[in-house]
Amino acid sequence: MRPLRATAVALGLFAAARLAGAVVLALAALATGKQPLALLGTSWDSMWYLRIAAHGYGRTQEFRPGVVHSDLAFFPLYPALVRAASELSPLSGGAAGLLVSWTAAAVAACGIYRLGALLRGRTVATALVLLWGLLPHSVVLTMAYTEPLLTALAAWSLYAVLRGHWLWAGTLAALAGLARPNGVAVAAAVIAGAGCVVWRERRRLRKVTHRLWTGAALAPLGWAGYVLWVGVREGDPLHGYFAVQRLWGSRFDFGRGALGFVRHVLLDGERFVFPMTMVIVAAALLLFALLAADRTPLPLLVYSGVLLLVALGGSGFFESKPRFLLPAFPLLLPLAAALARTARARPWHATAVVASLAGLSFAYGAYLLVLARTPL
Repeated sequence: MRPLRATAVALGLFAAARLAGAVVLALAALATGKQPLALLGTSWDSMWYLRIAAHGYGRTQEFRPGVVHSDLAFFPLYPALVRAASELSPLSGGAAGLLVSWTAAAVAACGIYRLGALLRGRTVATALVLLWGLLPHSVVLTMAYTEPLLTALAAWSLYAVLRGHWLWAGTLAALAGLARPNGVAVAAAVIAGAGCVVWRERRRLRKVTHRLWTGAALAPLGWAGYVLWVGVREGDPLHGYFAVQRLWGSRFDFGRGALGFVRHVLLDGERFVFPMTMVIVAAALLLFALLAADRTPLPLLVYSGVLLLVALGGSGFFESKPRFLLPAFPLLLPLAAALARTARARPWHATAVVASLAGLSFAYGAYLLVLARTPL
């Protein structure tokens, strides 16, 4: 199978999975008197992004004393793309946001496939794309959210790192840093990859191309530039952005807040979303251990590790942690390898596994958007 055809097959499977999930969501929404496209395009954070796209930054919302939400907490790349889509097409609002997200999800699926094929071969790469599209929180990949955009930039940046295309890697990492706060993980991966090359060639540094140094220097500029811009706008260049995040109830406390919430869920009981979140986070930690034991290239380990660190080390929005981990697709490599082996040895077993994952993904995605009143 030629590479382009193999990529198209993987993309087709991903599209089929997300389309089936959207159909289940639509049926659940219509049964409860809700509009499916409105749920996908204008739920929770989507409204903040759409307002930024339409009017720029400057909106705040005070819920109670000491709890002031500012749109400066949201990074600018996605709303800029939504604004461009609105101006270049007849679409506007949520429809433009969905166009950007769906396009980014397709680009991400292609990048994940190419990266998986480079590391483990085409069969594992196809399984990797399919598993990513069937994660319990994969409904977010169909929404007007930023995770598809970050994943697309991350996948192709990591692919460029492994192929030694340092200018592409650094440029895409800089864009990833403009997409989401945890986009800094891509910059960390690029710098780690460059550091490995420099260490290997430490006695022959003249052989290290200037493109590597340039790519490594470009990688953190997007994230650092936005954080500094918010700080200057808030009157405190170094701490202003983090002050905005603290007013949202989000701060990095090395997991103390998250552990306290876990204790609350275990002792006092909570809605279904929170126990499910605990299971997903625990699974992510286990998969990271398996990934580290499998001689995975350092850039992928650093990328996944930083995403885990940011998700687990931050307080607030415990229910959103699975969404924060959606871009951590390298964590699925051990499962993709196992699924590929099963598909070769026992095809019906692999089919049953995929069908079970699909059922969980579609049902849970519909529950999150239609029934649950929990922010994504």
